[in-house]
Amino acid sequence: MTRADERTAGGPPATAGALPGWVAAAVTFLCSGAVLVLEIVGLRLIAPYVGVTLQTSTAIIGFALAAIALGAWTGGATADRTDPRRLIAPLMVAGGALVVAVLPLVRFTGSLLSGADAGGVLLLAAVAVVVPAALLSAVPPMVVKLQLASLDETGAVVGRLSGIGTLGGIAATFVTGFLLIAVLPSSVILVGTGGLTVLSGIAVAVLLRRGTGGGAGRLPAGLLVLAVAGAGLAAVAPTPCEEETAYHCARVVADPERASGRVLMLDTLRHSYVDLDDPTHLEFEYVRAIASVADAVAPGGEPVSALHIGGGGLTLPRYLEKVRPGTESLVIEVDPGVVAIDREQLALDTGERLRVRVADGRVGLAEEPVGRRDLVVGDAFGGLSVPWQLTTREALELVDRALADEGVYAVNLIDHPPLGFVRAELATLRAVFPSVVLLARAPVLAREDGGNVVAVASRSPIPVDEIAAGLTDRGLAWQVAEGRELAEFVGDADVLTDDHAPVDQLLTPYG
Repeated sequence: MTRADERTAGGPPATAGALPGWVAAAVTFLCSGAVLVLEIVGLRLIAPYVGVTLQTSTAIIGFALAAIALGAWTGGATADRTDPRRLIAPLMVAGGALVVAVLPLVRFTGSLLSGADAGGVLLLAAVAVVVPAALLSAVPPMVVKLQLASLDETGAVVGRLSGIGTLGGIAATFVTGFLLIAVLPSSVILVGTGGLTVLSGIAVAVLLRRGTGGGAGRLPAGLLVLAVAGAGLAAVAPTPCEEETAYHCARVVADPERASGRVLMLDTLRHSYVDLDDPTHLEFEYVRAIASVADAVAPGGEPVSALHIGGGGLTLPRYLEKVRPGTESLVIEVDPGVVAIDREQLALDTGERLRVRVADGRVGLAEEPVGRRDLVVGDAFGGLSVPWQLTTREALELVDRALADEGVYAVNLIDHPPLGFVRAELATLRAVFPSVVLLARAPVLAREDGGNVVAVASRSPIPVDEIAAGLTDRGLAWQVAEGRELAEFVGDADVLTDDHAPVDQLLTPYG
């Protein structure tokens, strides 16, 4: 067989109908970038239904990588058996249409799920990324096949287009993460990405048909119908969002039983309750428990200096401002969208005494002055769990540094049996603070129940009797666990550190 025969064996000559170099680069860049956009936005799509945990991130990334591998493998194999000119445009149109269709598919599927079990997480992650990512990942190897003019150029062509595809993914990652999500809803990002891919596929089809004639670049009518149907379903799909912030799907719900009551919903959680007329009304039990701690920090009515890690509806800062005039509160809230909702819908009025700083809680802790705070309140959540970087020994040492000698740290925790996370966090608190107690319902202490608990820590002896009396006065059937009872509850739980803090796995033990 001659060298020319080798170049043309197994199909038509690679040069026949090859795409112009810039078109091949653009198609590869776009398809690779669209997959990364889908991966990043996919996590935000499923968060309102299953929360944001390490498992949800892992599922999205894992399925996206699986889809990329499947698409590249099958795309390359198919390109060796079929003229790529017949498939590139249809794959782009189908993949783009399904990127748009992911929006209603996830929302309809998510509305049927309840809870954040492993099955629901895996199902929604698969729905969000697998099929469109696989279709679009099949395009680059077909473009490579089409552009190969000589075996002598294989390395250059494959290397160039592979590099361009990687650059597309990098560009999509940074533009989406730093820009698009900050200014556009997820629905707009997906519809825009899918629509651009569909239109590009149509343009490639026209280009190929003009260049080669025949069936190359022909688009089945069904694909165009799919693109239109996907956009239509996206417009009518149910959405749990009133407003999409940088981190959450958020909405404010009026309390039907209390005219001035408002509930701030963040993703799957009733995050905060705010009474617009009465800041001393504390609806949630854990908030009343922390208020009982705050009441015991200093004599009644005296101002305190308080740091709040996590803002939500700022229920406790408003309470302290009302019952302890002159109190100085700094709230560190990572989500500027939540702060905007607080101002626009929950009547938040900040000033010299009540300040809000938009920052990550760990960053804010690191910048706190030494020994200034009488009270530090931890109430930060990413989905269903406390962000791991706020749970470790190193983070708690920053809390300790910020507290005055008799200052108190009160942190809201959520867990369910076997309470692995709460026990580990208590072990970590006990490794940093000489005095630690736990406020919880009795079934929680017996590891028979889950929900909210409040851990309290200090360098100084904690006023247990005063806190217990406050719990009773507020109608809470909670008890204070300390000493031997607390030690038995903690058991042999590991201390969490920056090097090892498996918070999500302790909270949701799938294995």
